[in-house]
Amino acid sequence: MRDRSYRGLRAAVVGCLVACLAGCAGMTTGSNAVEPPPGRPDPVGGVQAGPVRVLQMNLCSSGIAGCYTGRSTAEAAAVIRAEAPDLVTLNEVCQDDVSALERALADVVPGGMVTSSFQAARDGRTGDPYRCRNGQQYGIGLLSRWPAVPGSSTDSGIYPAQDSEDPEERAWLCLDVAATPAVTVCTTHLAYTKREVTVAQCRYMFGTVIAALRARDGAAPLVLGGDLNLGSGDSADLMSCLPAGSTVADDGGRQHVVVTPEFVVDSSRTIDLRGSTDHPALLVTLAPQPAGRRTA
Repeated sequence: MRDRSYRGLRAAVVGCLVACLAGCAGMTTGSNAVEPPPGRPDPVGGVQAGPVRVLQMNLCSSGIAGCYTGRSTAEAAAVIRAEAPDLVTLNEVCQDDVSALERALADVVPGGMVTSSFQAARDGRTGDPYRCRNGQQYGIGLLSRWPAVPGSSTDSGIYPAQDSEDPEERAWLCLDVAATPAVTVCTTHLAYTKREVTVAQCRYMFGTVIAALRARDGAAPLVLGGDLNLGSGDSADLMSCLPAGSTVADDGGRQHVVVTPEFVVDSSRTIDLRGSTDHPALLVTLAPQPAGRRTA
């Protein structure tokens, strides 16, 4: 699902691209815009993609769980401004958190053009979107320094396998973004209460959702960031989920960034969120895989 601000943003981006094709001489950037670091593509394309920096965060923002502090969104915004990632994957957020962090990313992106998307978890008791204590929808989100691929749509859903004793039914979310070349970015927050449910959700995400995305004509490289709750990257349960040729980076236990063979993990590190949530941030830098070295 997309929020209203995203639909307006996408319209603005498409309009700008059309104007450029018609011969516009340049684009006006926001007053708070900064120049992109060397080797990283401009949001409207035209440069072969270099390293892609992915920031995964679980903000424990519902107001319900014991890890809630009320400070994690502000701390996440500070990290985004300091690190200027290309893609941000978000778990345990309220819908307004995504809007606030979209603004933080816009502060460090040339022209302030960014994309966001949000998917609510489902309340198993009512069938309605799960809610934060403040009444906002609760779930997962995506941010991108690039606009959505024109004509594409957000892919999202609720897993068929859920823990019947947990009212929060887990979700997944994917979006095609117009990097050069295009990239599909996904996020999810898998169950933690029952291991067999977590594994079933992981297998559905990679074996059904991502397999379908990868089977499309001209399928883009895919990056998934999320709280998979399946241990470190070499755990047997996690490895049983991942497709052949994928590469994974993790924070040592719960959060992961998984990439398809078009990318390799160049580096990864955790970032202390100063006690504002019970998870560190995980920042992963991806490098394009030389075509001759890709595996199936």
